[in-house]
Amino acid sequence: MNPELVTIEESWKQAVWDEFKKPYFDEIKTGIELSKSQGKAVYPPGGLIFNAFQLTPIDQVKVVIIGQDPYHGPGEAMGLSFSVPKGVRVPPSLRNIYKELYSDTGIAIPNHGDLSSWAKQGVLLLNAMLTVEHKSPGSHKKIGWQQFTDAVISKISESRTGVIFLLWGRFAQHKVDLIDANRHHILTAAHPSPLARNAFSGCKHFSKTNDLLIKQNRSPINWSL
Repeated sequence: MNPELVTIEESWKQAVWDEFKKPYFDEIKTGIELSKSQGKAVYPPGGLIFNAFQLTPIDQVKVVIIGQDPYHGPGEAMGLSFSVPKGVRVPPSLRNIYKELYSDTGIAIPNHGDLSSWAKQGVLLLNAMLTVEHKSPGSHKKIGWQQFTDAVISKISESRTGVIFLLWGRFAQHKVDLIDANRHHILTAAHPSPLARNAFSGCKHFSKTNDLLIKQNRSPINWSL
């Protein structure tokens, strides 16, 4: 794929320029086009596929929260892990995130699921797969996205210091080998999904994250939405 045709925030475009020129990136485009040619809706809309990068330039990344793939219902996916647009029902995993946020910090539970304000403060809300077919979770797991997002994680690890990686659940925790633990902070917890039977509860990752940022003389995240 011609890198000039990739619509992504400029600092990220420079950081992962070489990835756009590799054969697998053409396979991503082919995979998405194949889904559409078969009459399947693909989420999020094209303009939001790289939304996480648009809202959080690489030199502003303080925190990384890794999700698996986008929500697969109409109007839900917005290119940010765990986030849905205002007006869309808050998904179960995000409800549990909010419960922990309240328990940990006392911040009131929001009445919407839009996490854009976190992203604008330096929280990279990164899904491992950036697209998905309608009502088919994991459907784009093998078209090449993970090679790209693994490269993104590696690039952050190599080029930044003191970033806090929040790895929730086994899938995210498998990315740990991409992160230099001598340069960064890694916090792990169970996935916030209800299927984890409240194991996410009590992780206190929101206060721990801000404590780590303050120790680095960096501004904490305002988690209030």
